[in-house]
Amino acid sequence: MNGITLALDDAVELTELLQFVDTWLANDPEHLNESLHRYIGVSGYDTNQIRTALARFIFLLGGDTEGDLFQPPPTP
Repeated sequence: MNGITLALDDAVELTELLQFVDTWLANDPEHLNESLHRYIGVSGYDTNQIRTALARFIFLLGGDTEGDLFQPPPTP
């Protein structure tokens, strides 16, 4: 399988965007979970699961400097 490469500035920008979305999801999980459930039409998938995936992508892009990938998402 061939690897995909990103220019450093693109990786930094993508990491910042993912961190922005993660912070937004952490800010108001109750309302955002309700909105997510209406959008996808099923329960069982919530913002914590999305935040876990975001933490993994942020880590893979080199943006996890505080070990967030290995911590459960904080609940406000």
